[in-house]
Amino acid sequence: MSEFSHSLPEAARPRELEALFAEIAAGASGRDSRREHPFDLLAKLRAVRFGALRLPVADGGAGASWRETLWAVIRLAEADSSVAHIFRNHLFVTERFVTGREPGYHAKWRRSVAEGGLIGLATTELDRRQTGGRGDLRTVLRPDGDGFRLDGTKFYSTGTLYADWTLVRAIAPDGEDVSLIVPTGRDGIERLDDWDGIGQRVTGTGTTNFRGVRVEADEIIRDPAPAITAFASTIAQTIVTAANVGVLRAVLRDAKALLRSRTRNFYFAPSPVPSEDPVLQQIVGRIASDAFVAEAALLAVGDALERVARARAEEPDAAPPPRLSHDASVAAAKTKVVVDELVLRSATALFDVGGASAATLRQNLDRHWRNARTLSSHNPASYKALAVGAYELHGTELPGIGFF
Repeated sequence: MSEFSHSLPEAARPRELEALFAEIAAGASGRDSRREHPFDLLAKLRAVRFGALRLPVADGGAGASWRETLWAVIRLAEADSSVAHIFRNHLFVTERFVTGREPGYHAKWRRSVAEGGLIGLATTELDRRQTGGRGDLRTVLRPDGDGFRLDGTKFYSTGTLYADWTLVRAIAPDGEDVSLIVPTGRDGIERLDDWDGIGQRVTGTGTTNFRGVRVEADEIIRDPAPAITAFASTIAQTIVTAANVGVLRAVLRDAKALLRSRTRNFYFAPSPVPSEDPVLQQIVGRIASDAFVAEAALLAVGDALERVARARAEEPDAAPPPRLSHDASVAAAKTKVVVDELVLRSATALFDVGGASAATLRQNLDRHWRNARTLSSHNPASYKALAVGAYELHGTELPGIGFF
């Protein structure tokens, strides 16, 4: 247990949640090997209302701060980074209506989250023309009586395979880009399990087809102020980085277990007992140090997000203060640049602890590197470092979209 574990209040870490993390961790390797989807585990996470961490206690949530929420995501990702990744879109979508007073959001969505409901995302289009993060949507709404019909195809719909609701981006009849939230079980919605990535195999990141899907007028959300969009973008990036921090903690856990279980060492090693070998001890010490720094940096981003959230809570009808929102974006970008490097280094070093026997399929330790590499490929660190460098040198603000 990390020294940061005390930061999570009792309301956000019931005994059931800790026991559930252990259950999730126990089956993680097998699910990855068999590409087995964790529907049963998502049902249990719904039951303990993991997705309601950010909602106030009075409304059925845990009232957790962003630091506390990110710590819970890290712990879940340590158990299984794919399961934690499923909550990425849920957390940044639900933050838009966490106080219950924001305009444009239907109370039924908030009630669903309080009861354990999960929200996915279906916004990306592979054939969309992109220019600096903007482009032309091909998913369209057309009038249908007092409502609309939705047609289009979305890719990389992370979490939607498991979700009760999904947020979709489309073009309204007046030509405006809008968002809408619809039940995933509604007629005309097809969720395909066609994600074939080397890692994060069971995040439900597949294709979603919408064919004549009925959309009610009050399920459409006009785009918020740019500052709110930027804040949501930062949250999305931060959750992905939190999942990588969880992978790093899992690497440390497995490195220690692997070294303690070894009964023989290389014939030229300085000690016949692997766990007493100073070379191998040094490797574990480096992995532990990487995990410590990654956790500290990520939780500092949580503090920056919390400052924005508190400012929003005071004036829910107003956009987040631009300076606080930008500070959070900078912190998230800097942290991603460093965490991606640390987790990939440690996931590789894990094999030095165990030697060739650690590279067997039955051990499946390569899943940590595959998961970390896949997570790190979301919005590559090189672009983050470029933006941070321009900001440090010239004061150029980071983009407000594109997972910044």
